[in-house]
Amino acid sequence: MARNLTSEELEEFAGRKGVRRIAIENFLMSAPIDIGLAGNLYNLQRDAKSYGWNSKTQKAISDGLKLIFSS
Repeated sequence: MARNLTSEELEEFAGRKGVRRIAIENFLMSAPIDIGLAGNLYNLQRDAKSYGWNSKTQKAISDGLKLIFSS
């Protein structure tokens, strides 16, 4: 079952060096639970391409999504 990230967990991902904090915060705080991990990873790929997110930002979001859906 999916869950929300705590503020400390969100900070762990958004505070990584070389990432776009606002992209991580916005994406992880608004990830729709009903489309599951696969759907959110697909959205991540599309958004990353559209917004030109670097690999560190993509990795932080991906790691956050995996934590959200790990429960």
